Amino acid sequence: MIKVYINKKNIKISGHAMFDDYGKDIVCASVSSIVITSINGILRLDKSAIKYDLNKDGIDIDILKEDKVTNELISNMISLFKELEKNYSKNIKIYEEV
Repeated sequence: MIKVYINKKNIKISGHAMFDDYGKDIVCASVSSIVITSINGILRLDKSAIKYDLNKDGIDIDILKEDKVTNELISNMISLFKELEKNYSKNIKIYEEV
């Protein structure tokens, strides 16, 4: 299962969806696409808005700035994760700290 931990300053994503075989897993591919697109979009607009660490356990995204564009792109990323969770609740779980 992919686990997404969200708080105000950090997003941590780890695990494997196990929806299908390696290379055919649409849930893993969706999460990867969402994350890469979001990170690239934010960094393209402001290289100092976030920092991220891709490691063997997953990816950690630290939110360094809270401006309108960064907030909207992070919010969009979270919304996309939530849509995936609705359809694939056995493969992705979101833990959101309020």
